[in-house]
Amino acid sequence: MRKTPLESWIRDKIACNAGELLTRDRIEAYQLEKLRETVAYARRMSPFYRASLAGVDGRKLEDFRTFSEVPFTTSDDIRSDGLKMLCTSQDEIERVVTLQTSGTTGESKRLFFTAEDLELTVDFFRHGMATMVEPGATVIIFLPGERPDSVGDLLSRGLVRLGVKPVVRGPVRDLAAERAEILRHASPCLVGIPTQILALARGDAGKTIPSGWVKSVLLSTDYVPAAIEQELVRLWGCRVFTHYGMTETGLGGGVECEACDGYHLREADLYTEIIDPETGRPLPDGTPGEVVFTTLTRQGMPLLRYRTGDLARILPTPCLCGTVLKRLGRVQGRIAATLPLQQGFTIGMAALDEALFPIAGVLNFSAEVSENDGQDQLHICLQVCDGEEERVARMIVATLFQNEALAPLFQQKVLTVGSVTFNREGWSSNGTVKRQIRDSRFK
Repeated sequence: MRKTPLESWIRDKIACNAGELLTRDRIEAYQLEKLRETVAYARRMSPFYRASLAGVDGRKLEDFRTFSEVPFTTSDDIRSDGLKMLCTSQDEIERVVTLQTSGTTGESKRLFFTAEDLELTVDFFRHGMATMVEPGATVIIFLPGERPDSVGDLLSRGLVRLGVKPVVRGPVRDLAAERAEILRHASPCLVGIPTQILALARGDAGKTIPSGWVKSVLLSTDYVPAAIEQELVRLWGCRVFTHYGMTETGLGGGVECEACDGYHLREADLYTEIIDPETGRPLPDGTPGEVVFTTLTRQGMPLLRYRTGDLARILPTPCLCGTVLKRLGRVQGRIAATLPLQQGFTIGMAALDEALFPIAGVLNFSAEVSENDGQDQLHICLQVCDGEEERVARMIVATLFQNEALAPLFQQKVLTVGSVTFNREGWSSNGTVKRQIRDSRFK
């Protein structure tokens, strides 16, 4: 098994001496020094951080425990004070990304990047993709790529440097056209949104894409259900990798190696913590909590201790590939995507994904919890393969009642099944809005 190519990349970025091995001590010494520099830089250049870090002296950050006392940055901060967070003039900003997340009201988030910030992402994509593809290969990108410096464009530029041919198609909207495009390229790697790639494979009634044609798949932009990975392996016989990142991380955060057991993080550019989402206290490796990161090399809009809202853990054991890099365990969904129910129960999108995506014919679904005469009700709207509505409808309720994670909700009568409907128009996503349960109980 090859070691993740990110290790040698990070070793060069940290500027180890010739012949010096990369070690955890070396990485952590670098990160601590960069944290000091970032705090000092943000305080000096940003009106927002000048106020929020008023009591913090970067030069006195002796260790990571001391850094854990630095105030968090949140999505609300970006919405209300995004321009004040800038550390450069607006003339130096190359790209502005506007995000409206699901369930959010009010102003959108705006993220600002200099040309140097974008270059860091292109460089990460180049080295991270080396796990999946070799020079001469073709990568078909089913992510937004029409605009300069969009995620598809940045990935395309990184692949060119790797000697790989990128084909930027944008989010999947015409299944037949995209399957035809896949068949134009032998042994391609596909990069895309989990539910859209599933629709390309599972909705292929004519089996135009034979098993073995697609060499590998990289799933990104949203939580990746294990059920979708398993189905892609079954139908296409390909390797499936996953990537973790968001616009706030600079679009790239971490990617799996050949072991496919956690995301190797871009530790020269990001410092990652796991905290208790209730208390804000750091958690030890192996304990699930909220992912928090700090940018170490960003110039335009650095983020200090940014709360992502994602639930994951740092894996405590070494990776089988032999790297010294840390691994972020698979993200288990968004904390906000878990809704409270009566009697202390909860329901989350991740549990619904693992229950419903194994049902043959299901391509995507949305979920909503409403209130009816004091009773919480679950409503499911599905997108399925042509002609599968009747069979899937028969299976949905039985599956919900038999699923290990969901059955107690119905047995204890804290939740009932409301409507099961079908969206025959289908729906697509650009990947910036995460799938989560809609809560309409209090509206």
